[in-house]
Amino acid sequence: MSYSSLVCFMLWILLQVLAVEVNCQMNPFNPSVSYGHTATLIDNKLYIIGGKDANDQPVGKEFFYLDVSALINTQKAILQDLTNINTFISFPPPHWGAASVKGGAKNDELFLYGGSTDEITMELLYTFDLQNKMWSVPNISKVNAIRKFNLTGINTINKIWRSGSILNAPTPRILYGAHYLLNKNIIFMGGVDSTLTLYDTKTLNIIQGDALSLNEVYLYDTIGDNWSTKTTSGKIPSNRAAFSTVLGWDGQRIIIFGGMFNNPGYLDTTLYVLDLTNFNWYVPKIFGKIPKPRIWHQANLQGKKSYDNSVDSSILLLDISNNDEYVWATITEPNNTAQIPSLPPSPSSPSSSSSPSSPPSLYSHNSLNNTSIIVGIIIVFLLSCIGVFLYKWKNKQKIPQFPHVDPAYW
Repeated sequence: MSYSSLVCFMLWILLQVLAVEVNCQMNPFNPSVSYGHTATLIDNKLYIIGGKDANDQPVGKEFFYLDVSALINTQKAILQDLTNINTFISFPPPHWGAASVKGGAKNDELFLYGGSTDEITMELLYTFDLQNKMWSVPNISKVNAIRKFNLTGINTINKIWRSGSILNAPTPRILYGAHYLLNKNIIFMGGVDSTLTLYDTKTLNIIQGDALSLNEVYLYDTIGDNWSTKTTSGKIPSNRAAFSTVLGWDGQRIIIFGGMFNNPGYLDTTLYVLDLTNFNWYVPKIFGKIPKPRIWHQANLQGKKSYDNSVDSSILLLDISNNDEYVWATITEPNNTAQIPSLPPSPSSPSSSSSPSSPPSLYSHNSLNNTSIIVGIIIVFLLSCIGVFLYKWKNKQKIPQFPHVDPAYW
């Protein structure tokens, strides 16, 4: 190979490396999950795993987090893909409808419990170590590895299972709302008692079966291991299920949003608040662009703002600093976005016409992939060194060119 050909070949390799590098940085992370996922807030990061896509199929090994601090400070949603880190030894199989919570001695572990799956190999419980970036299946004593309707709890520090009392407990149900309160009680509300419940995908009205009433809520005392029932008053929401619940910033209110519901004669898709001091329901004043109806979504609280991620590819930000007036904030669309599927149809309900327009897709990706950048720099450096070496080697091989001297002068 001639020297010029070799240089051209090296330049071609360099251009290919740079093209791959640029391509790696331009491809945004594109999550396929639409609903049925878990969302766990740990240290300003919302970790999301599991769920189904818009075609009602379980998503594969997809694991990522939303940078909540960036979302609140800049109104831009930045996603960090964790799918390709070395976690697949005990990575949970595809699943949906699980429960998750942060725990451990330092609150630096993600606990993933239960859920539905088509995989017979799925364990009842998984943990993710945030420090070592590893999934594992903990060996917990007194485990009852059977998915059934009962009250089960786990001490995430000592990793010990325990069963709770079901005396005076509400009737068995699914798709209910629940939240841990500051007084160490867990509040339960709504839901359905049948897996055969069907709903209209446009109005979210239940067309087969019934949702349970919210004129009663149920409290489980995690310290005393006992149940109590509270009758609610005020503007009670219509019977509903698959809605989101979040605890207000002062710990005295439960905010619910969305869900499928029994038809009350009007489009009941508003946001409701339950005052925990007197168990009175009310509808606060709402400002900003009202989002379209949704179900199967997740909601979390950071500071005095609640954020919601759901099936229509949007992330909603709600300012709840004023208990009487809530504001839907506007989230700016980042420069680099990735679309995910829109509202999925109910498995047994016919597809409907398009719903009102929703906020733009707000998922973005940090394009600076550290590993690919380092590899690219190393390759460029090596190629540069080879080029310098070949250049010097070529010069050494040249025959000196002396000026022509007339023989008469010798």
